[in-house]
Amino acid sequence: MERTLNIIKHDLWLEPFEEAINGRYRYALGKKSELTNGGKQSLSDFATGYLYFGLHKTSKGWVFREWAPNATQIYLIGTFSNWKEDQAYAMTRLENGNWEIELPADVLHHGDLYKLIVHWNGGCGERIPAWATRVVQDAQTGIFNAQVWDPQTPYLFKTKNFKPATDPLLIYECHIGMAQQEEKVGTYNEFREKILPRVAQAGYNCIQVMAIQEHPYYGSFGYHVSNFFAASSRFGTPDELKELIDAAHALGIAVIMDIVHSHSVKNEVEGLANFAGDPNQYFYPGARREHPAWDSLCFDYGKNEVIHFLLSNCKYWLEEYSFDGFRFDGVTSMLYFSHGLGEAFVNYADYYNGHQDDNAICYLTLANDLIHQVKVNAITIAEDVSGMPGIAAKIEDGGYGFDYRMAMNIPDYWIRTIKDKIDEDWKPSGIFWEVTNRRKNEKTISYAESHDQALVGDKTIIFRLIDADMYWHMQKGDANYVVNRGIALHKMIRLITASTMNGGYLNFMGNEFGHPEWIDFPREGNGWSCKYARRQWDLVDNKNLLYHVMADFDADMLKLLKGVKSFQTTPVQEIWHNDEDQVLAFQRKDLIFVFNFNPKKSFTDYGFLVTPGKYMAVLNTDSPLYGGNGLTDDTVEHFTVADPLYAREKKEWLKIYIPARTAVVLKKM
Repeated sequence: MERTLNIIKHDLWLEPFEEAINGRYRYALGKKSELTNGGKQSLSDFATGYLYFGLHKTSKGWVFREWAPNATQIYLIGTFSNWKEDQAYAMTRLENGNWEIELPADVLHHGDLYKLIVHWNGGCGERIPAWATRVVQDAQTGIFNAQVWDPQTPYLFKTKNFKPATDPLLIYECHIGMAQQEEKVGTYNEFREKILPRVAQAGYNCIQVMAIQEHPYYGSFGYHVSNFFAASSRFGTPDELKELIDAAHALGIAVIMDIVHSHSVKNEVEGLANFAGDPNQYFYPGARREHPAWDSLCFDYGKNEVIHFLLSNCKYWLEEYSFDGFRFDGVTSMLYFSHGLGEAFVNYADYYNGHQDDNAICYLTLANDLIHQVKVNAITIAEDVSGMPGIAAKIEDGGYGFDYRMAMNIPDYWIRTIKDKIDEDWKPSGIFWEVTNRRKNEKTISYAESHDQALVGDKTIIFRLIDADMYWHMQKGDANYVVNRGIALHKMIRLITASTMNGGYLNFMGNEFGHPEWIDFPREGNGWSCKYARRQWDLVDNKNLLYHVMADFDADMLKLLKGVKSFQTTPVQEIWHNDEDQVLAFQRKDLIFVFNFNPKKSFTDYGFLVTPGKYMAVLNTDSPLYGGNGLTDDTVEHFTVADPLYAREKKEWLKIYIPARTAVVLKKM
């Protein structure tokens, strides 16, 4: 008799779908057995394509290999061949659609450019090798080419055996190119020198780096990848990226990559779209080939060669660059034939109705298995908006093996609330439900906003709250009601989002201090300007402006949460809510979090039943340090008051003054 998987034991509502869940589990185990020759090798042994394919230096010279089953002839071309087909650089066909060429040592040199001319029945075309690890763009022509990367003194990592801090995981989502103050594309070196110290000072212990895999269009934010094994040359060299990661590790900061395996660019010359005259070499055939909303192509996760390519890609970034894990982009798009478009996901049947791509589910399961084989302490995060059960459950329990899932409901909730509700209609019961609504036994990354809310066409939380007044009234002493309200709610929203986490917390670069305006990458419509594709650090550095008070609050908030051992795993216990008063209180260990969302009413001697003892304020959004009004004295000791009615429960009244639109954290002393 087949055992009942733990995912079902933990959620009995899944029992009607046991057959489907078991089927997916068996499929993943079967595929793993197939790929590992019945377990005679490991997944890690299987995922070594990058050591075989592509360009490699040998004791005798060079060897280059490519997988192109539909090709009839392939030539290596480049600076060494004057960019022309030459029989001396013709590749030889091997078994299984593989091609190979061996070259003397003096043919290729560090910095040389190269690509392929691939012939097939009925045509030919220039192609960048699928496994190229360095791709550069000519500044004058805009043409991309692969580049030989063989420095005399390659970078050697100094920090060994780095282990990410996940107690809790505090993620600073960032983009190398737009991280600088100047109106230009920033570099790996500039990020290492100027931004990493800011991240460390702010209290984050992990950076999630976007746009690392090479992409032809900068404005895609890195999500239309063409060269999966190449670190984007826009920001510098491979060695400079390695040095950045090494420097982060030295500061105790983990580095995870925003990996894009959900789709690929349509580009043929730069990408994989029609690599050897076969549009389906890497991608699904027919109607499933193209993503209807993203103008991109969808990988065929049912093809072993594609699984090999993608799994090898995961291992490559872990081994070659010492990344600490990945945030998998577009997981929802991978899971469903519909890509999640137009789906409501209102009940469990929506996850098991046959509209799911079992190949993609299998791939994601294998990817998580592999990643944790290669690095036991690696971090994997799924970007899934659908709420698929088991995404962040253990593989052996019937899950897909991610360590965390993005709590994508939370930013959506805050946007809807700010847009559609007046302040008087903010209900604490609804807020608390939303920030704590998650699957038991699956860890999440809580966040109020990410890069998605900062792009053109959307607005950040602070911009929704303050809007045009940000341009005129952020000077200290010149703040108006709109600004005061915006800053107050900005702090409260972040505090309740972070303090209710059950895994980790994420913030997008600059949003901790209320970075104004949206992100607009250089494009024809803005004159190819970088004016809005940067971060204005001078705003937070200027103590005459109010931006720094939000940053100071954010740093002290993270310091407080990090100061509680295993904070993210401690129960979130609601103490009180009153929707009419708009007051909420909850407890985690010795900390009591009290929120008054009421825009008009302050409350004197507002009482909660808590464990008897003395309590002190350890964080207050209303403190003048954080741009507040300073209406409370945080040096006051708060003693509980006994009530015979609650003596059996060992509870007493804690009564405090809570000003309107403020939050305070009290600690039992």
